[in-house]
Amino acid sequence: MSGLNVVVVDYDAGNTLSVTRALEKVGARVDLTPDPERVAAADAVVLPGVGAFGDCMRKLEERGMDAACRETYRSGKPFLGVCVALQVFFERSEESPGVDGLGIFPGTVVRFKGGGLKVPHMGWNQLDLVREHPVLDGLDGEAFYFVHSYYPEPEEPADVLGTADYGIRFCAAAGRENLAAVQFHPEKSSRAGLRLYESFLTWARGL
Repeated sequence: MSGLNVVVVDYDAGNTLSVTRALEKVGARVDLTPDPERVAAADAVVLPGVGAFGDCMRKLEERGMDAACRETYRSGKPFLGVCVALQVFFERSEESPGVDGLGIFPGTVVRFKGGGLKVPHMGWNQLDLVREHPVLDGLDGEAFYFVHSYYPEPEEPADVLGTADYGIRFCAAAGRENLAAVQFHPEKSSRAGLRLYESFLTWARGL
């Protein structure tokens, strides 16, 4: 069992319980909480996310979790974002004009456009690593489950950890310092997804 106190941020995101169960399955002791003070006391933090960029930011702000998330990053604690959480780490999104994201990654979230593609992008797709990261160790070329209509365009190429192809090559995973975030749903991605959560715990112990 992991001795880490892993907090999952509870802000009414639809995948919160499935993320919590997946972490518990790989041995994490999980505290699912809407309390920013318990986030501050955590050893490692996971931010789930489902739905629209603007709704997610509003719910985070209502609970004071936007500040808690920024402080988690600044503190150097291991921090993982899942699905729409990847997007809210950026500055803004075409989905919700005028709504500020957390602004940790510089860049804008944009919508898939044209090319005869069905939007949302839904289903299994291959992750191709751009650079190595402990959370994604051994997962280059693995298939993960995606459900999204928007994707981030990072201003800093070094922030991109992995890409996938859906008519265009898009950012499917990003990271800097103690933060890693993925667009896909590891908790819906079978063995590869559980391996990602296990790798996050291993990385968290070493930070």
